[in-house]
Amino acid sequence: MSAPSTQLLRRAGEWSGACDTVALSYEERFLRRKRLVSDGGRIFHVDLPETVSLEAGDAFELPDGSRIAVNAAPEALLEVRGAGLARLAWHIGNRHTPCRIEPDHLLIRHDHVLADMLARLGAELTELTAPFTPEGGAYGHGRTMGHEHGHAHHDHEH
Repeated sequence: MSAPSTQLLRRAGEWSGACDTVALSYEERFLRRKRLVSDGGRIFHVDLPETVSLEAGDAFELPDGSRIAVNAAPEALLEVRGAGLARLAWHIGNRHTPCRIEPDHLLIRHDHVLADMLARLGAELTELTAPFTPEGGAYGHGRTMGHEHGHAHHDHEH
């Protein structure tokens, strides 16, 4: 007989009852099978049927019925501001870089190569530490997944 599995609850914040939390970075929130340690020190194993992109507010329901809520962990980010924000966003997207889009700024994970490129394009950059929840990809169901370069391969350096 197999052991009971951990269940993923979407939008668990709508339901009360989480006994603990687990803070995961953007990369860590993309998982299928992993050993996790909650913020309270509880060790649990995740073994989902497929790889998922977790969002803050999701939760894991453990075999004993207890719930552990998912939080977005603080990460090193770059806040991007400046004239021509749409142009800056285009250059970020052209590099398939996850990005959070706000009315007056963009947020990306800290990357010195992108920082240099954006500074050369006139961006004002501020380093900060905050949870990272970028825009979901059109094809990635909440996650930018890139795109195929099969027969329709195209060059990004136009």
